[in-house]
Amino acid sequence: MNFFNDAWPAIALTLKLAGLSSGMLLIIATPIAWWLSQTSSVWRKPIAALITLPLVLPPTVLGFYILVMLGPQGWLGGLTQSLGLGVLSFSFTGLLIGSLIFSLPFAVQPIQYAFEAMGKRPLEVAATLRASPVDAFFSVALPLAKPGLLTATVLSFAHTIGEFGVVLMIGGNIPGQTRVVSTQIYGYVESMAYEQAHLLSAVMLLFSFLVLLALGQLKSRHDKVLT
Repeated sequence: MNFFNDAWPAIALTLKLAGLSSGMLLIIATPIAWWLSQTSSVWRKPIAALITLPLVLPPTVLGFYILVMLGPQGWLGGLTQSLGLGVLSFSFTGLLIGSLIFSLPFAVQPIQYAFEAMGKRPLEVAATLRASPVDAFFSVALPLAKPGLLTATVLSFAHTIGEFGVVLMIGGNIPGQTRVVSTQIYGYVESMAYEQAHLLSAVMLLFSFLVLLALGQLKSRHDKVLT
């Protein structure tokens, strides 16, 4: 019971962060993925590379630059200060911004691949039925891309829960404000509380397994529909 009382605030904050992040990413990533799947612009590859950067950058490097951006000398930190909002570093809002940037490729790529796999034919058929581009997007493209949307939601949710380097750089480890599950485990290890670290790590291990199992089920159902 003591372990649950101690760990629950971090678990609740982690779920809140992951829920908000995955929901916002779905809204942000869908138009980006659609544009990347449809455009032939010379900017396509540079923008795709920029979005993919978090996959190859060390989390501490990305976290450092986001921290600078959110700090008093950064452009976003300077803007929020001028608006009387203070700086966003070492705050939940700062964690949310960092999570959106860090998990963006995990949301964009599955949706983009789903749009590309759909091909041009469904949209051409919709156009012959006099559907506007907006109508075709919402009534044809989005329903056909549903597996990609679900995968993006699950991956971005899970990835946010597993963040450590970016979270620690941007938010530190402030109880009730920025302490999430990953930094809670770090705190347990630092204080030599290995039993609590084992328990919380086991919860994370089980969660990760269930996420992979869910993704496998989604892929299996989608493949059955296609066949």
